[in-house]
Amino acid sequence: MSTLIFAKIKTMETTKSTGKYWLYFFISLIALILMIIFYRQFFWVVLPFVITSFGLAMDIV
Repeated sequence: MSTLIFAKIKTMETTKSTGKYWLYFFISLIALILMIIFYRQFFWVVLPFVITSFGLAMDIV
């Protein structure tokens, strides 16, 4: 019985909303595409934001 309660608590703790991280990802992806088009030599400045926000949105980090 107690393991069932702990299993329910664990599943409730692990579910979280990632909607804002998806929004951050798409905004930073658009910024990355614009940087590649207009300032090709500085696209790497936006790259960490794209990678980090994707990792947070996929709940990897």
